Order: sequence, then structure tokens, then C-alpha cells
Amino acid sequence: MSAKITIERATVGDSDEVAVMVGELLSEIMNTIGVQAFSFDLEETTNRLKDFLNLEKYFVFVARADGGNLVGFVALYESYALYAEGSFGTMPELYVRPEFRSNHVGLRLVSQAKSFGTSRGWKRLEVTTPPIPQFDKTLAFYEREGFAITGGRKLKIAL
Repeated sequence: MSAKITIERATVGDSDEVAVMVGELLSEIMNTIGVQAFSFDLEETTNRLKDFLNLEKYFVFVARADGGNLVGFVALYESYALYAEGSFGTMPELYVRPEFRSNHVGLRLVSQAKSFGTSRGWKRLEVTTPPIPQFDKTLAFYEREGFAITGGRKLKIAL
């Protein structure tokens, strides 16, 4: 697919389509690993995204094809930690629709995330990959983009 792709900061008006892509991302992960790891409600996700964008708690950049359709996105939020020497960014979601994955859309979204982080004075950008070995290609992509494995695993507990 050789459509012209532009990268731009998402607006609240993009929330519906970004939320649909979040659902696509979560479904892809769960189908690949064979575990119902996430619950997803489109309306709740859309409303949550609108709130996050309005409060500037979440920063989203979208990849838009010629016709205006969104083909991918990257989400970022700001964090603070002593180990990170101050403020840093976390990239909780990066998704490119499958038919656009060979067009360097992910590369362009990550590049935009790095530029945005630099403009905010972040010391680093962190990302967690989906489970390995099923997502070895995802890990390899991040490593090609300069990310380094820092050890450990992501853990969670429901509150």
C-alpha cells in the first residue's frame, strides 16, 4: 500500500477512531497469546481518551492516510522517577493497521514520539512490549529504533 501518510497530533475529534484501533490492538495481542488479558469497551475507551486528551494527561499522534482515515497511532504520557533523573515519557500504545505495517508508519510514529519527548525535556522514553516470544518482531522493531532492554518484567495488580 503506497498511500501518502501524514503524522499529526490527535484531537478530541479523533477519539472514536483511535479507540477503535485500541480495540484492534488489544484483540491482536489476545488472539496471538491466547489469553483474555484485557477487557475492552469501545464507548468507555472513547470517553476515557477524550478526558485524557482534554486534560493533557495523554498525548496521541495519529498516522492519517490520503482519504483522512487513520491507519495508526502512538500514545504517550509523562511520568516522573528518581531513577530516570526526572521526567520521562511512557509509550503505552503503538498500533499500525496491518495493511500499512510495511510502509514505515511505525517508524514515523516512534520518531514523532521521540521528538515530542525531547521538546518536553524528557530524559528517556520507555515502552513495554507484549509477551515474548509471540511478539519477538515487536521487540526487534523497538531495538532497531534504539530502545534497549533494561531488564525486569511489567507487573500489575488490580485495585
